[in-house]
Amino acid sequence: MAKLDLDFVRAQFPAFEVPSLQGQAFFENAGGSYTCRQVIDRLHRFYTERKVQPYAPYTASSLGGAEMDEARTRLSAIMGIDADELSFGPSSSQNTYVLAQAFAQWMKPGDAFIVTNQDHEANTGPWRRLAERGFEMREWKINPDTGHLDPADLANLLDDRVRLVAFPHCSNVVGEINDVAAICELVHDAGAVACVDGVSYAPHGIPNVAELGADIYLFSAYKTYGPHQGIMAIRRDLGMTLPNQGHHFNADCLYKRFTPAGPDHAQVAASAGMADYIDALYAHHIGGEAATVAKGAAVHDLMRAHEVELLQPLLDYASAKNSVRLIGPSDAALRAPTVALALQSGAEAAAADLAPHGIMAGGGDFYAGRALRAMGVAADKGVLRVSFVHYTSKDEVDRLISALDQVV
Repeated sequence: MAKLDLDFVRAQFPAFEVPSLQGQAFFENAGGSYTCRQVIDRLHRFYTERKVQPYAPYTASSLGGAEMDEARTRLSAIMGIDADELSFGPSSSQNTYVLAQAFAQWMKPGDAFIVTNQDHEANTGPWRRLAERGFEMREWKINPDTGHLDPADLANLLDDRVRLVAFPHCSNVVGEINDVAAICELVHDAGAVACVDGVSYAPHGIPNVAELGADIYLFSAYKTYGPHQGIMAIRRDLGMTLPNQGHHFNADCLYKRFTPAGPDHAQVAASAGMADYIDALYAHHIGGEAATVAKGAAVHDLMRAHEVELLQPLLDYASAKNSVRLIGPSDAALRAPTVALALQSGAEAAAADLAPHGIMAGGGDFYAGRALRAMGVAADKGVLRVSFVHYTSKDEVDRLISALDQVV
């Protein structure tokens, strides 16, 4: 397999050329990534040349509408789904909230749903509110020592009353990559719907959702090198069965059914730049003709291989340091490069101490307070989270380890 050309990758991101960011190593990518040049160029072009109501017959309008359609068509192809099975929204939190309203209308008295305590609040809070509507909530709990979600525990919660299981592809603090395909199979065998939060996984390679078997898969474009949009894949027959949440005249259009308000035209159009970026990585590293879904898979593997190589030394360091508790697996192959560290002191103060060393990181609970409480992390201390992606260099990780050694 080709090795990631980091010089080429970083040349696609204007942030690495900005004087004010020179010497600063960015380790808060789980909160939002740098934006690739292809997205920025498309956003600028839309705002300067096509900022009109789209889909009208005049040229600027038709070009704007075509670019919005292009974003949906090309990103859905990478994910192995049909174009109308992908929709945009203001954020993944908002998309999940809208979905929860649809499920509340669709579910019947006596129905149950399952959530985890490993999730970010976006994929658990809106679903938990279904309990206020009279539906039974069951919680799939993590191991308090490891943060692991055991599928055997899920199997014990499933029965013919369960209509929905919501769980993360990987947690934004535990980092472990859950076996989505196996979990979805369990869920489907019980006759329920599988809703997967991919926000913390997709930055490390947009997955083939069809292969995973998820009925719903959500992630955030602003964490996958794009604009501030939430992206949702939903299986067509499920999407057309759930009650329409959009304008009544859009009820027959799947990608509009769960977008109550008008979309952000410019940001939707700019999302096509994410597909441009994947194409550029594929062409540079591999080349030749391939189906879009195959290009996406190849780029996914390129990203993951680079990340795993850089991640293992950081995990080894954290595992060996007595003053630090590593949250989640110590094997880089099992997790995303989102590393939460429970410290003896306050995490926010530690993040502030890292800043003079040129390390950009954060401290707190990262909206995953349920998971951290379950693992015995004090709320007033939180965790120091250092997260990176494929554009991170070995030198930056080395600098991070050196800075951590002085701070924690």
